[in-house]
Amino acid sequence: MAKNERDNEKPKLKRKAYEKELRRLQAELCVLQDWVKHKGLRVIVVFEGRDGAGKGGTIRAITERVSPRVFRLVALPAPSDREKTEMYIQRYLSHFPAAGEIVIFDRSWYNRACVEYVMGFCTKEQHRRFLELCPLFEKYVVEGGITLIKYWLEVSNDEQERRFEARIADPLRQWKLSPIDLPSREKWYEYSRARDMMLKATDTKHAPWYLVRSDDKKRARLNCISHLLSLIPHKKPPRVKVRLPKRSNKHKYDDQATLKGRTFISERY
Repeated sequence: MAKNERDNEKPKLKRKAYEKELRRLQAELCVLQDWVKHKGLRVIVVFEGRDGAGKGGTIRAITERVSPRVFRLVALPAPSDREKTEMYIQRYLSHFPAAGEIVIFDRSWYNRACVEYVMGFCTKEQHRRFLELCPLFEKYVVEGGITLIKYWLEVSNDEQERRFEARIADPLRQWKLSPIDLPSREKWYEYSRARDMMLKATDTKHAPWYLVRSDDKKRARLNCISHLLSLIPHKKPPRVKVRLPKRSNKHKYDDQATLKGRTFISERY
């Protein structure tokens, strides 16, 4: 039996068990956060995958309990007319981490390898040139002291279809449908070939790709966070014990009475 078939037979993860393990991992992410600040580390985490692969949910699980000043999320819109005339990588470089930062790219310079190539937003020559230069660029980044971690979330054809149908039917999810989501659904095999070319050219020793099976969202999130924590050696840094000071009565006055007549919102709940 193939490995992916065995994975599909795993029992559904109960919500209580998922939330308990997620909380444990998120607590460890807080430790990692303190260590990154303490050591002045610079980390980039790239999330790529087909539309509907679960990138957003995985990123939210990572960033939910940590500081946005340390775990900084970058999700760039389509390039402006000015940015289209810049060197391709230029718009991403300005978001790279300083000391004590982990930058998470929700899609990255790899737009050129998949979305732009499949949807015809770049030429074949630009695509070829990107695949040629990208490993060299990433080698420079890694040798410059930045930890570069790249995740590809792999969703199956049936599950992507199910998620797109859910977005169409649910008003609370319709905002997730971008103008290229539905056309990308038609181009499943074109995306597969683009993925394969990307992995062949850019899955290097200095910046490897890590693939995450994402049909089961809960398991994908837990697996990804656990793997991320394993890639960055860390421990609890020394910390000064915090004590909450007592309120001083110096300059005491009735600070609630002074709010009388101000406009408070209606308490409907």
